[in-house]
Amino acid sequence: MHIDQDQLYKFIIDSGLITKEEYEVLKKKAEEKGESLQNTLMSSGKITEDDFLRIQAYLVGIPFVDLSKTKVQIDTLALIPEPIARKHNIVAYSKKDDYLEVALMDGNDLNAIDFIKKKTGLRVLPRLTNSASIKNLLLQYQKSLKADFGDIIQKEASNLKLINSDSDEINSDDIDDLKKMADDLPVIKIVETLLNHAAIQGVSDIHIEHGDANTIIRYRIDGLLHDAMILPKNSGPSITARIKVLANLKLDEKRLPQDGRFKIDLNGEKISFRVSVLPTYYGEKIVMRLLRENVSGFTLEGLGFHGQALEDMHNALNYSEGMILTTGPTGSGKTTTLYTMLDILNTPDVNISTVEDPIEYQIKRINQTQIRSDIGFTFASGLRSLLRQDPDIIMVGEIRDNETASLAINAALTGHLVLSTLHTNSAAGAVPRLMDMKCEPFLLVSTIKIIIAQRLVRKLSETKTKYFLSNDELVQLGKKIDLDRVLEFIRKENIIDNKLSWKEIPFYKANPVDENNDGFKGRIGIHEALKVTLTIKELVIKNATADTIQEQAKNDGMLTMLEDGIFQCVQGMTSIEEVLRVAND
Repeated sequence: MHIDQDQLYKFIIDSGLITKEEYEVLKKKAEEKGESLQNTLMSSGKITEDDFLRIQAYLVGIPFVDLSKTKVQIDTLALIPEPIARKHNIVAYSKKDDYLEVALMDGNDLNAIDFIKKKTGLRVLPRLTNSASIKNLLLQYQKSLKADFGDIIQKEASNLKLINSDSDEINSDDIDDLKKMADDLPVIKIVETLLNHAAIQGVSDIHIEHGDANTIIRYRIDGLLHDAMILPKNSGPSITARIKVLANLKLDEKRLPQDGRFKIDLNGEKISFRVSVLPTYYGEKIVMRLLRENVSGFTLEGLGFHGQALEDMHNALNYSEGMILTTGPTGSGKTTTLYTMLDILNTPDVNISTVEDPIEYQIKRINQTQIRSDIGFTFASGLRSLLRQDPDIIMVGEIRDNETASLAINAALTGHLVLSTLHTNSAAGAVPRLMDMKCEPFLLVSTIKIIIAQRLVRKLSETKTKYFLSNDELVQLGKKIDLDRVLEFIRKENIIDNKLSWKEIPFYKANPVDENNDGFKGRIGIHEALKVTLTIKELVIKNATADTIQEQAKNDGMLTMLEDGIFQCVQGMTSIEEVLRVAND
């Protein structure tokens, strides 16, 4: 079903959807921007996604189907596992006798079709469809999973054994009961379903909280917590015991916090769960962080970097020595940014070593070390040991104290490229923070190449609504940022027509579809990248404040985080309300 691209675009021109002159202009624009011709044609408004897919379907001789409002039986849907369906954008929607009709967006994805043939033993009939149809069918997976989860809870919760969980004192009989309860089939089913469901939903954290009347399970998705399930009170101790067993924690310890870890294999993907248990009034609260192993494929562009910031980062990565810092609060994506930079630097001719707490992603050919504060193996001692391992590039998970800061700076001075993170609110704030750690200004200007501050904002889904800012809204926004300055950057990167004013630039709002779709899907970073220029170095030597350094960085061409957020809004990636929620410090 291979589609010849020249034949495709010739057919598009012949069909009258676009003139040859318009095609040539847009083709040149796509080459200049380094994006696909198809995306450029669609973003121009000349051709829709449906136009493309219907033409492709015609050329390869297979039907086009619109399933954006179709309800599919769960038995048919389940013939293709949800991870495969999501990865390949291919969904089963109709089964008759030994025939299975599948809808897909890529007619060239023969591997996915072959996989489905082997798995189902059925004759597969491919049909091309659009993204709205795929999204509708993928959403039905989630709804069915939630229903299945509720059915399992209702069915199994009544079979759970109840033990006395009100007392902190546990005797040997209680320990035996807890072990038996953790290995009971009902609680195994509940916990397994809970973990699988969370992994498929793209959850980053699972919270299990005990109240006086019930047990509440909450998921953190795209940075926000949502209630996922309310369970009977008697299910709480059983679930806690099961998770403790999985994480190899002490069942008989209910008075002290505990930390552990375990892994599951979900359809070939390994997922680690970092477990934290904390005693509360009604029982032990459990928070589990989901960490997907062997994650790769991130790019700086995909994380939201662009323009001068992107260029400055790539230049900083070309240094063989010095320091690159990322800053921001917990959960702002600092570690992902560091791993992405390491992935760029990861070539056979360099030795890369890290010291982390915890190791969140595993990367091939990089030597990753987990700190153990309980036995005295800290960031400082780990970094000191790494320097004896002949490294070229070092990643320190976090600079927390004077000793680690001093060691990192000395490593950067002695021929190593050092990447690390700090907890500060802005890029400029990293300098006084390091000075508070007794770092000398002349050492900072000799080592730091670039400081990146970032936050994560939720991305708008395809159901977003276009609108234009009113005069009052422009006035209010102008009180927070310099609109003329942002407009200059937008025009410089050719995001809009240079003749457009703010009143003519479209923005977008979330358009919730139902309880399973709040109008957002996924997250992207908003950043400020402070390059340490000669003028910045002079200010650091003079012990200038963070505000003074920030102003100079802006004069040197830095977009602030809030300005970068509005930049992303103009591109339709997120909403103004979301940017102000996250970045309006």
